[in-house]
Amino acid sequence: MTAIFPILRRSRWINRPDVDFFGRSFEDFELPSPFSKETGFTPALNVSETEKELIVKAEVPGMDRKDINISLSRNLLTVKGQKKQEKEDENENYHIVERCYGRFSRTIRLPFEVEADNVNATCKDGVLKITLPKLETAKTRKIDVKG
Repeated sequence: MTAIFPILRRSRWINRPDVDFFGRSFEDFELPSPFSKETGFTPALNVSETEKELIVKAEVPGMDRKDINISLSRNLLTVKGQKKQEKEDENENYHIVERCYGRFSRTIRLPFEVEADNVNATCKDGVLKITLPKLETAKTRKIDVKG
């Protein structure tokens, strides 16, 4: 409509939204938008549960464990870090650059309380594994039905 009536556009009677509908819908779920102009490193996460613990696995290939910071506050687990770019050789001419670098921060709301003093984190083969033991009150108990 603004193409048909450019005078309305210039006078600000008709405005286009600053953020499109599709890009904004990703913000509601705290997911990175595929329509975003920003590119960076965001590790993929898997969250699983056993009878005794919650397990969070994150893909952090090429990262040093000293560049990863993990914190637990109430029921929020936060993983922060930075994937540093390798030093480039001046004699190399790149044809394709697809690897992502940069700072990241991922926060997960835990479905129950965990034993904060017994949380364990290991990093092996580019996979960060965080093991969060459940509190006794959070563990599932089987109740027998008596008749």
